[in-house]
Amino acid sequence: MSQEHVSNINRIWLVFGILSVVTTVEVFLGIVKPDFLHMNNFLSMNLLNWIFIILTIFKAYYIVWAFMHMEGEKSSLRWTVVAPIIFLVIYLLFILLVEADYIYEVFKNATIKWNF
Repeated sequence: MSQEHVSNINRIWLVFGILSVVTTVEVFLGIVKPDFLHMNNFLSMNLLNWIFIILTIFKAYYIVWAFMHMEGEKSSLRWTVVAPIIFLVIYLLFILLVEADYIYEVFKNATIKWNF
């Protein structure tokens, strides 16, 4: 019984290409900061930040998918690995946004001027 060696060169280049494109889009948006994304708010945060968060979560999921070889596993194992991470990231974002908005409102409405 012999096994043939299967080359993963094409898959590696595909993963590299997808992650490079997403990173390039993030860097481009970070440099250009289009006004229609930067000046429009959704849920107390501008659309550009939401795009960054979504693209970063996509990259993290895709890295887990590709480099931990999750695409070949059963659905239950995939969700066991991915669901807690998704929950914790959403929870962390919620806490950060609520606390940041509170601090912003305290400084905006306070008699003390911004000193940082």
